[in-house]
Amino acid sequence: MQQIRKYMFDPPKVLVLGFALIIMLGALLLTLPIATNDGRGLPWLDALFTATSATCVTGLVVVDTGTTFTLFGQLVILFLIQIGGLGFMTFATFFAFLVGKRISLKERLLLQEALNNLSIEGIVRLVKRVLVFTVVIELVGGILLAIRFSFDMPPVKAFYFGMFHAISNFNNAGFDLMGGFRSLTGYVEDPFVNLVICTLITLGGIGFIVLNELYEYRQTRRFSLHTKIVFVTSGLLVLFSMLFILLLEWHNPKTLSPLSPIGKVLSSLFQAVTPRTAGSNTLNISDLTQPTLFLLIFLMFVGASPGSTGGGIKTTTFATLIGAVWSQIKGKEDVIFFKKRIVYDTIYKSLTVTLSGLFIVMVVTMLLTITEQGHDFLMILFEATSAFGTVGLSMGLTPELSPFGKVLIIFTMFAGRVGPLTIAYAVTLHRKPDPFRYPKGKIMIG
Repeated sequence: MQQIRKYMFDPPKVLVLGFALIIMLGALLLTLPIATNDGRGLPWLDALFTATSATCVTGLVVVDTGTTFTLFGQLVILFLIQIGGLGFMTFATFFAFLVGKRISLKERLLLQEALNNLSIEGIVRLVKRVLVFTVVIELVGGILLAIRFSFDMPPVKAFYFGMFHAISNFNNAGFDLMGGFRSLTGYVEDPFVNLVICTLITLGGIGFIVLNELYEYRQTRRFSLHTKIVFVTSGLLVLFSMLFILLLEWHNPKTLSPLSPIGKVLSSLFQAVTPRTAGSNTLNISDLTQPTLFLLIFLMFVGASPGSTGGGIKTTTFATLIGAVWSQIKGKEDVIFFKKRIVYDTIYKSLTVTLSGLFIVMVVTMLLTITEQGHDFLMILFEATSAFGTVGLSMGLTPELSPFGKVLIIFTMFAGRVGPLTIAYAVTLHRKPDPFRYPKGKIMIG
């Protein structure tokens, strides 16, 4: 019995089951008549798709959020986004704080897994700060957006729109209320909206551990290796992506060509930031050139940083693999970042996460080419990668998915949010190191 309880408590299993239960509850609420404007509720599969997309902070939608759902339905989606972005264990800990309950060792282990932290030391303090960071950032972002939206709509509606889009983008969800699947294309040249949304996406995507170190920097005057790698990798990805998009789309009459020089720069910046698992867009994605679309696929696969509201294989994973390749080319045995050696376990885990992600995207893409015949291959690959990276950008395939295609994307979004390794650990009965080591063997590579 004790072994059964230990097996059931395994953190990966708790996280997988927890996310699944929240999705089911959200889907049930979205099927209620009060959730949609037509008074009939969503069909079960569409409700499950929407609940999964919200909980996994993806943003892919089979129905238009702004016109389909009532206030109740929109609030259900917003609540799922908030739980999915922070993690249900963070919410459970918040309620435990409210009732004065002590956080047990088992709960601390769950929090460590949920926040992808390296140890349980200081985990409760980190959770408290995560909650404070979230409230402050979303409130400030919501008020700023509300001020801007108040020029286009009544004050109460502007405040609601501001808070909804602030929460959605900080949690890297990408849901919007603009209607007509337009996202933020109406504000393509608006510097205020562009910069506020980009800031929200970035703060949500760099990870709570990094935010905590930024907060403590005045006392510590130092950053950890993790934070340094996140800063450098994220900055370089955004900078070079923005420049490439600017060059690739400059003369495209459907995207950047009609815009002013400032509008071109803002649009390029926004489209470079949003594939980091956010999902909002100021340009019509289907109008982008093929090289730009392929660049976005790469950015969506890399995704955000560990311990954040985003998905993908993560920036540190990508940096570790690049470091390993560079070390091999230079003939060095160790991977070095900022005069620190990366342990082999981290390199193996990075390789496992990347290959698992590639496998999922390849299999889902292959199956979608069978179920969604008549659609362009790049569109299907884009959709599968967007679902795995929990991004939410789409070339327009999502509303046209077949029932089986919707199931495939639901699974992909879930795997992308929870993580391929977490799912693998959850379904594994026994994970023990080998009690012995086999003799070394050599094979030829390359």
